[in-house]
Amino acid sequence: MTTRQQNATDTPRKAGYYQLARAVLSREFLIFVRYPANAIGGIVISVFFFGVLFYGGRMIAGRALTDSIEGIIVGYFLWTLSVGAYSAISNDIGSEVQWGTLERHVMSPFGFAPVVLLKGVAKIVRTFITSTIILAVMIGVTGTSLELPLLTVVLVATLSIISVLGLGLAAGGVTVLYKQIGNWLNLLQFGFIVLISAPAFDLGWMRFLPLAHGSALLQRSMIDGTRLWEFSPGELALLLVVAAGYVAVGYAVFQYATRRARRLGVLGDY
Repeated sequence: MTTRQQNATDTPRKAGYYQLARAVLSREFLIFVRYPANAIGGIVISVFFFGVLFYGGRMIAGRALTDSIEGIIVGYFLWTLSVGAYSAISNDIGSEVQWGTLERHVMSPFGFAPVVLLKGVAKIVRTFITSTIILAVMIGVTGTSLELPLLTVVLVATLSIISVLGLGLAAGGVTVLYKQIGNWLNLLQFGFIVLISAPAFDLGWMRFLPLAHGSALLQRSMIDGTRLWEFSPGELALLLVVAAGYVAVGYAVFQYATRRARRLGVLGDY
């Protein structure tokens, strides 16, 4: 073997975004496997709060709650998904700051924002798994039957929470800049309840807010059995535009906040 061939063999290949995505997903899977108690605890807490909502509401509202239980289950399912998508980035950045490993992401050749975005996508995959388990438990506890067209539910739910991922990107950028703002970020999670409930109020302008339009389509899919191709092109286009718009805005806010943190020299502070 010549010297040139040996050098070509020893030179590592440049990693691409496929390798980055694979590494991020593998990391998330390892965390899920190595710390199952935390994941199980999140499922137990979510099921507990739904149990309080269901049994407490049945004692107070009785028949009125039973008549609307399908909508409550679908809304709670979407809420667990949205909370996971929103808090994934900000919580992960907060942890990286505490561990002192945030600078490694900043120095990544891929750029800080793409790494954070892919980590958020990996968290969404994990959240889908846990939320599906919670959905199955809710259906079993209430004895309710729902329509579950897999393709429609997955696509509509994914596009719905992608808009929330955009909010999570913006929140992550603010976390990099100001560090300890967890109480304010947690407050926004309760606003998701209003957005998910927006279809019940029939407020047309709220369709342009995160979750609102997606919640309406998901309700029709899981309760009425509407398939993806049965939605109008305008409804699907609006869902896609809202998702892409909020991700773009969140990405821009994240980029601005991280650049400002660098200029102020507070990127690695805690």
